[in-house]
Amino acid sequence: MAHFPATEMELNLIKVYDPTLLSSSKVYQINGTLSRYLGDEGSIQHPQYLFVPLPNQRKKASFRLNRNKLMTRCYEVEGMVYEKPVVQDNSQQLQLF
Repeated sequence: MAHFPATEMELNLIKVYDPTLLSSSKVYQINGTLSRYLGDEGSIQHPQYLFVPLPNQRKKASFRLNRNKLMTRCYEVEGMVYEKPVVQDNSQQLQLF
């Protein structure tokens, strides 16, 4: 049996068991899509957890997961942190026109 060295693209995934530990600065893999946590809504009995895919992912639209789907489909990507892109005022204005 061949043994291949770990590559840079290999992700160490940690299963999410506790929704209270979700953070908007961490990156999560859900159904193969790298996503960022936005927050939760809904009632205490039926919470919905909101996620948005990171740039350059196949999936583009934000999505919601209920607690059961969160527990079965959501993994934290260890060591990967979401940092908001820095946009200069000049480039922002150029994009508007």
